[in-house]
Amino acid sequence: MTVGSTSFDVIVVGAGIVGLAHAYEAARRGLKVCVVDRDAACVSASIRNFGFVTVTGQGAGDTWRRARHARDVWAELAPKAGIAVQHQGLNLVATRDKALDVLQAFMQTDMAQSVNCALWTAEEAARHAPELRLDQAKGVLHSPIDLRVESRDAIAQLTRWLAEQMQVTFRFGEAVLEVATPKVLTANGQLHAERVVVCTNADIYGLYSALFAKHQVQLCQLQMLRVQPAGDLRLNASVMGDLSLVRYHGYSKLPEAQALLEQLQQEEGESLAQGIHLIVVQSADGSLVVGDSHHYGASVKPFAQDDVDALMLRHMREALNIGDYRVTERWVGIYPSAPQTDCFIEAPDAATRVAIVTSGTGASTGFGVAHDTFANW
Repeated sequence: MTVGSTSFDVIVVGAGIVGLAHAYEAARRGLKVCVVDRDAACVSASIRNFGFVTVTGQGAGDTWRRARHARDVWAELAPKAGIAVQHQGLNLVATRDKALDVLQAFMQTDMAQSVNCALWTAEEAARHAPELRLDQAKGVLHSPIDLRVESRDAIAQLTRWLAEQMQVTFRFGEAVLEVATPKVLTANGQLHAERVVVCTNADIYGLYSALFAKHQVQLCQLQMLRVQPAGDLRLNASVMGDLSLVRYHGYSKLPEAQALLEQLQQEEGESLAQGIHLIVVQSADGSLVVGDSHHYGASVKPFAQDDVDALMLRHMREALNIGDYRVTERWVGIYPSAPQTDCFIEAPDAATRVAIVTSGTGASTGFGVAHDTFANW
């Protein structure tokens, strides 16, 4: 790639995972690609999440289809880019009879059967996953397909690999002020491309703000923690619990989920009010990433609440045989959220696409979204 080049086949605005996925999809088609981002490095949602490529439980239809595709791309690219897969699979522990009813119904779906999910008894789960606390367990859903990477490292590694192996040009620290394809005006000058893809994530009041408004997009803030167990705790897979069954549409849209929701409203009303559902994943150093909560609005305050962290840690203790631990990091994330869609791909004109994941599933579906963007263009 010629240093200082200003003309490309495709310009991608935004260097988060959805932008990187579009850069990869364009580059693999032999196109000359440039990614432009206002920050000096990716610092927002794409590095503040679990790195959990979640397939099982995604909403039926496009979201699940895109997650299946994205998971396969992650599995292919990770070893090429030097990205370690920390662990694979999902263990979702049901501690209520009504939660078990949801899992039994889920096991009859194509989603569960196509990836060979298993519904373990507590005794079976104890043999497969001794890290789980199972004294109240009614059953454990195991999915073998999901995988986990360390997002704060993986995004930088993927960026580097795209630059070195796919000849993608990156222009960090350069805000895009206007897109009028084939012209892209930045704070540093003017670029040109036959096609432009805008993947600006939570910048809902910037480029193409009318499209965000059309989809009623607001911002979602989440709290997360890093926990260091005192003992030797090893997760065989990512961990979820009952609250996940009323949040992820692959479960929550099942008729059986309504009775569970009503029970949780009585027993876990505060957790539901804070948008909490448990996810725990593990890093190479043995520490756990624990979350998360969800608070929505036209803007969100950058302050974390201790009582929300306390609720998440309580759910963690109820799910794992963890013993003593200490919290080593706390942070907040942010992503765009829409009430009626997990993602939108809009065409302001024939040469421009705006591709925004509006459900916090960028890591899980981004490569699938990018495939759809170019397949239909």
